[in-house]
Amino acid sequence: MSGRHPDKKIFLSDEGGHNMAVYVKFEISQELEEKTAEVVANAEKIKKGANEVTKAVEKGIAKLVVIAQDVQPEEIVAHIPVICDEKGIAYSYSSTKEALGKAAGLEVPTSAIAVVAEGNADELKDLVEKLNGLKA
Repeated sequence: MSGRHPDKKIFLSDEGGHNMAVYVKFEISQELEEKTAEVVANAEKIKKGANEVTKAVEKGIAKLVVIAQDVQPEEIVAHIPVICDEKGIAYSYSSTKEALGKAAGLEVPTSAIAVVAEGNADELKDLVEKLNGLKA
């Protein structure tokens, strides 16, 4: 019998007692999460899923990346914040895969979304400035 526990979830706990996945680099407010969902919903073109998002970031075409905080195993999306930082692409978080999928107009949950063509440039710019302020 293996000593591995595939169903065991490893979380970091933030000061508020909430569980945070290892790849979550900063906490966003409910208001900012709602604003992020609005930008995703209004986007003209998105890439969905960890693989498509990774490609969009590597090509430099992503304007904003949103990652669900409940992805298991975490390794599926753990690299995305790192490559976003390397490429200078803003990223945010959604509380769940279901909420992210719904914001993107999908009928299924998704682990990550990349906005590649914004619907409202000013709205996106404002959100990116707020997100960059959280990382500073």
